[in-house]
Amino acid sequence: MKIDILTLFPEMFVPLRESIIGRAVEQKKIEINLVNIRDFSIDKHKKTDDYPFGGGAGMVMTPQPLSDAIEHVDKEHSARRVYLSPKGQTFSQKMLPRLESYGHLVLICGHYEGIDQRVIDLYVDEEISLGDFVLTGGELPAMVVADCLARFQGGVLSEGSLSDESFTGGLLEYPHYTRPQVFKGLAVPEVLVSGDHAKVDKWRREQAEKLTKERRPDLLEEKR
Repeated sequence: MKIDILTLFPEMFVPLRESIIGRAVEQKKIEINLVNIRDFSIDKHKKTDDYPFGGGAGMVMTPQPLSDAIEHVDKEHSARRVYLSPKGQTFSQKMLPRLESYGHLVLICGHYEGIDQRVIDLYVDEEISLGDFVLTGGELPAMVVADCLARFQGGVLSEGSLSDESFTGGLLEYPHYTRPQVFKGLAVPEVLVSGDHAKVDKWRREQAEKLTKERRPDLLEEKR
């Protein structure tokens, strides 16, 4: 899996060099390339934004640097080009198999008031949003998408981690406990130390269903 991230602020992506994701990159389970959009500006001051036509607050990212950056990383349009935008489809775990299947993603991070619409019309395959809120730019959403896809690659996580987590099978994940068995007066549920794997599986399923019913009943509706 290869991910090219087009951004004005590559220095923001330190988290992708750390922990599980950093190891996945080192082991070449996934390739993540940061591309500075400003490097492609033909303006003598490397300017990448301008005032919006029609007036209004804020600035808009100009099309030329973005266009050249996209064509630099994906000249033949063999990758899936994704613009991180509050107007996009809401990102979810269900998207991961489809996004992973492309093999190569170009994630485009907007900033300020967004990017010139002509870049979207000419180059973007889809828009993805993290939710119904607005951030200062697309960098955090790009990190989230890259993080989710990195842990989706084979060999990155321990066996069983993906199959048991939240949203897999349409349920939130059950509670987890570790040592000590009693902490500040609260004991680990007896069934988890019983050694009876069938009872443990049953308890975990019941807890997952209970949590989902309490916190995300919409997920249960989707399963019907």
